[in-house]
Amino acid sequence: MTDRGLTRLAWALCALTLLVLAASLVLILLGLSATQAAVPWRGQAISLVGVVGAPILGGLIASRRSRNLYGWLWLGFGLGLALQQLAASYGAYGRVVEPGTLVAPLSVSEVLSLGGPISLGLAPFLVLLFPTGRLPSHRWRPLAWIAALSGTVIVILDLFYNNADKVGGIVTTTVVAAVFVTFGAIAVAAFSLVVRYRRARGVEQQQLKWVAFAAVLIACILVGQQLSWLAALLKVYLLGGKLLPPGQSLENLLDVASNVCLYAAVGIAILRYRLYDIDIIINRTLVYGTLTVSLALIYFGGVTATQALFQTLTGQPRLPQLAVVVSTLAIAALFNPLRRRFQDFIDRRFYRRKYDAARTLEAFASKLREETDLDSLNTELLSVVRATVQPEHVSLWVREPE
Repeated sequence: MTDRGLTRLAWALCALTLLVLAASLVLILLGLSATQAAVPWRGQAISLVGVVGAPILGGLIASRRSRNLYGWLWLGFGLGLALQQLAASYGAYGRVVEPGTLVAPLSVSEVLSLGGPISLGLAPFLVLLFPTGRLPSHRWRPLAWIAALSGTVIVILDLFYNNADKVGGIVTTTVVAAVFVTFGAIAVAAFSLVVRYRRARGVEQQQLKWVAFAAVLIACILVGQQLSWLAALLKVYLLGGKLLPPGQSLENLLDVASNVCLYAAVGIAILRYRLYDIDIIINRTLVYGTLTVSLALIYFGGVTATQALFQTLTGQPRLPQLAVVVSTLAIAALFNPLRRRFQDFIDRRFYRRKYDAARTLEAFASKLREETDLDSLNTELLSVVRATVQPEHVSLWVREPE
């Protein structure tokens, strides 16, 4: 096919996936009258938001890089997730909300649910082939074949058996082993990104930094999800009562946030990596993230310690409003000094070359104000250029006065 034909095909698959998601959304809206215990419509609606980005991302990449396999993988992955969503909505509506209104809800939902195993089988390749659409080297071919074989086994068993993991015997053993191998392939494929980064130069290295940045954000979201459970346990331990875990809607929102981070990072890495400087974004995230956590710990720790001391001395349970205002003003006063210290530490620890260059330029600027000898300044200027820019060759021409 020509590039134009491939572009049209990419957008056609994207539109088809969005139509499938729209059909799921219609069924969800029609099923809002069902009880929350019978059909988790709210959770399904939130999950749809996390799926929409996959076909759009695949359409953008495949339309602009039509010969790159990576965009087509995202299209297939998004279509599989959309079919799985439609299977859940179709089956629930046809069996719970309005029984008899949809054709063969059980059979149709079972066929559509094949999209889930297909997406699972494609997941290792989304990691393994990033960002070029090719393997890092020929040594990774066995992993690609293993991932393809395990994904095929999962799809075939899911096609012939309803809930293949619960059939028992060799069928259950095989599907569990295939799923385990698939997730193992995803983990090993994630290690391939580290290998790529060590060998990459220039553009590819910047692209991999975007995915690493998204992985850190997703890890922070997962940590926040676990902290919500910890907060619920502490509440039960301190106040008593029953354990109320975080709601399903909150977990779905966190999953959507993780998916959005991944879609945005992959899209920017492949399509717009020249528009944004990932090093600056990582630097600012490290500085302000560390600063925010530190100030929050100082504030709540100070308020808690002050309240405990005040209660011990006076016997009053509540802290005066003036103490809270003073603590807030102290945090505001600490903002800039702490920001400069964190910025200096991060530059010295992670951006040593940039830090040394900045210090060299500062030293040269101070010397420039005091030095009057032109020859000495010429020599100093050449040494500063070599230390900061590190060119292959440097020359300086000075025009003679007329």
